[in-house]
Amino acid sequence: MNELQALKALGLVLPSPAYIVGAIVFGIAGYLAYRRGRRTSAPALTWSGVALMLYPYAVPQTWLLWLIGTALCAWVYFKWG
Repeated sequence: MNELQALKALGLVLPSPAYIVGAIVFGIAGYLAYRRGRRTSAPALTWSGVALMLYPYAVPQTWLLWLIGTALCAWVYFKWG
């Protein structure tokens, strides 16, 4: 436990389980959108998939991760057909 205290003192905090689950879910959705976009030559799907896979690295708050991920998934859903 002293290691966790030392990391916390340095300003490093482990993400919550909700954040980790969100990053995994949106990463998988992004991968699927990327594959579909490449297969159908749809650049909107391809780049939306890339965005879904990479944005969790830039978003530190859990609620913002879920908000952006849901919006991007809705965009992919409407562009999928």
